[in-house]
Parts: sequence; C-alpha cells; structure tokens
Amino acid sequence: MTAGQHAAETPISGGSQKPEVTMRAIVQEAYGSADVLHLTQIPTPKIAENEALVRVHAAGLDRGTWHVTRGLPYALRLAFGVRAPKNPVPGMDLAGTVTAVGAAVTRFAVGDEVFGVGKGSFAEYATARESQLALKPANISFKQASVVPVSACTALQALRAAGRIAPGQKVLILGASGGVGSYAVQLAKAAGAEVTGVCSAAKMDLVRSLGADHVLDYTTQDFADGTKHYDLILDIAGNPTLARLRKALTPTGTAVITGGEEGGSWTGSIDRQFRALALSPFIGQRLTMVIGTQGVADLEYLAGLIDAGTLTPTVDRSYPLEQVPDAMRYFDAGKVRGKIAITIQEAQGS
Repeated sequence: MTAGQHAAETPISGGSQKPEVTMRAIVQEAYGSADVLHLTQIPTPKIAENEALVRVHAAGLDRGTWHVTRGLPYALRLAFGVRAPKNPVPGMDLAGTVTAVGAAVTRFAVGDEVFGVGKGSFAEYATARESQLALKPANISFKQASVVPVSACTALQALRAAGRIAPGQKVLILGASGGVGSYAVQLAKAAGAEVTGVCSAAKMDLVRSLGADHVLDYTTQDFADGTKHYDLILDIAGNPTLARLRKALTPTGTAVITGGEEGGSWTGSIDRQFRALALSPFIGQRLTMVIGTQGVADLEYLAGLIDAGTLTPTVDRSYPLEQVPDAMRYFDAGKVRGKIAITIQEAQGS
C-alpha cells in the first residue's frame, strides 16, 4: 500500500489533530541581524485541509530566510510584513515526520517521512502544503534532506526551465560552492554539460569534489577575460555587470541570474535582473532570471536523483535549534560550503 492510498483511506482532519499544546520555536518580532532571533514556547500550529503537520527533525538555512530575517531588500516587506514578519517563526526548508493531515490530503499519511517547504520550519512542528512535500529519500538522513528543497529546486529551475541546458554545453556557475551552486554543479554534470565553477580558493576542493571539470578562483582569475566562452552562465553569487556576463557568453549563449547580494536597499539585486530582461530582446544572447519555487514534481525528481546517487546534499555545519542565531552569523560571514542544517528533534536516521 502506498502512502497516498493509506492517506486516502485514513484521513485525519485538521479538527481531529491532537498535537502538543505548545512547542519550542525560534521567533523574531522585528527585522534585523541574528540578534533579533530567540528561542521561546509558542502554540503548535493548526493545519488547513490541504496541509500536513510535520514534526520537524531538521531544517535548512537558505538565503531567502536570511533576507526575511533582515527585512532586506525593503521591497520584500510588502509581502512579508511592513514593520515585522507576519509569520514570526523563520525557516522554509524542512525534513520530518507527518503527525497529522488535513481532510483534503491524499498523498501522505501519519508516520510518513517527508521533506519539502513549510511555514516556520525553525520549530518543533511546522505546517506544509501537500503540494510542497515529497517522501524523503531513504538513503539520506533528515539533516541532509532538510537542506535540499529551496536551493536544489532553484538550481534545477535555473538550469532546465530558464537555462534550457543541453548535453555537451559549456556551463559556467558563479557561486559554485554555495547552497544553490553546490546543487547546480551536480545537476549540470548530470545533464551532460562541461562545467566550470567559480568560487574562492578555500572552497575550490569542494567544487571539484562535486564534479566540476574546471574551477576558477574569483580572486585571481577572471571568467570574463575573453579566453573562454560559455553556452550557459548561471549567476548565483557576486554582481558582475551585464557587460561582463555577455563578454563570457557565446554569441547565442544564455545567462540566468538568480542571486547577488549587492544593489540598493530597496530593490537589491532585482534591479540588475530586470535590466537583463529588458536588454535581452535586443541582442543575440539571451539574458533571463529565475526566482525559485518548490513543488512536488521538482521535489520528486530531485528525490529520484538522490536515490540514484546522482545528487548529494552538502552539509557544512549543523546547529541545534537554540543556536540558530549562531548559524545565522556563520551564514552571514560568507564561509558556508554548501548548506547549513538546523537539528531540532532527534529521529532515527537524522
């Protein structure tokens, strides 16, 4: 019997769930540095009919969570809350065990081990839409699974949907040692590309271990020096000008922008991405952008690659829930190789 069949035969409505009354969670009442994050007890969330309640064993720290904690760029506050986050519990990536399902949920049952995206995953329990969860690959731990969803989905969409990657292409990945980049290197190699990764000297060994054919140290080597041209550039880190990206592309190459932490306080790097979109129709090269989303189709595809050993999550460090502020400070320092995991509740395989 599959998980979906079991769930369909034994639905548990949101009204019948009996979770613990309160739970430990990281909370922020204002935007700011890691100092605004603190551990406290809050009510366990209730689920809607299309959601599952997940007992979180581990959660991933991603760039989006950093932005929401900081409240930068200011434009994102229009969606997340003007003066403070509407949802005071940060965190998106999660891996854990389903403890209750809504009446409309058919793909999961209580006891299923899942990974995906939830609302406020830096807590002992989090709600997650059925459409943003998949069964956890059996060959990785909860900690490893928790760092997959946001970054790996973004890398997949940047390469496939936006970049239209094809076998035999020469692909350049700027920021190859980070969260999105560490998955992008592996996914590009799996697609049959010749991959060049750009990172700092301290992280070159990691990028090579992920399968990159060539690795450049951005402090001493210029990817846009004109000696090599690429069919596809994935720009995750740094803020090279559009002119430099174009110089490194073939005449009909594609550049996909999905990062960059500089730019103005109001719009951040989105300004450069919109300028790329505006320029693209008037040149032979294709300049585009991607804002990652997380859905069941991509999560299940990634799970299949993990099961096959084609894709492996890279966890630099893990921190217990009460040390999330320290994890955020380490992330802010730019030293992370791959991803950071937050361990919350112990479970077999976590």
